[in-house]
Amino acid sequence: MTFEELNGDYSVERMDSVIKALEEVLRSALPQGCITVGVYEAAKSLNVDPDNVVLCILATDDDDTKDVALQIHFTLIQAFCCENEINILRVNNTRSLAHILGGAGMHGSEQMDLHCILVTVPHASTWKNPALGKVNRFCRESRCMDQWVPIINLPER
Repeated sequence: MTFEELNGDYSVERMDSVIKALEEVLRSALPQGCITVGVYEAAKSLNVDPDNVVLCILATDDDDTKDVALQIHFTLIQAFCCENEINILRVNNTRSLAHILGGAGMHGSEQMDLHCILVTVPHASTWKNPALGKVNRFCRESRCMDQWVPIINLPER
């Protein structure tokens, strides 16, 4: 990889490619039961078995930027993920995440907490996903540019 490839300004095409890869990862992991949704559920899962977590997605909407408790949770989860070498992404739109997950943001009539989503791979699984490789590569390249938690702007759905 050359320095020019790591210029810090990702092209629109590159970001679109990463967004599509993220969507594919989420859509393929959901039916396999490899998704953990919610800040508290994610914290429990990270505490029990961090070795199976392959990606952590932290999502906020404009309304969430002033939620101090949520920001503290994000800071703690980010620190844990960095310490355990788990890739992290920030996403700006929980509504788009709910759409990607096929309405998984709704549980009965109750809205689920989509602020934190973990993608896991069970020990016995040989789940290989090229899209996950693309997302992981994007996270790794971002870290090389000192952007430890890259931000992806999901389009409105």
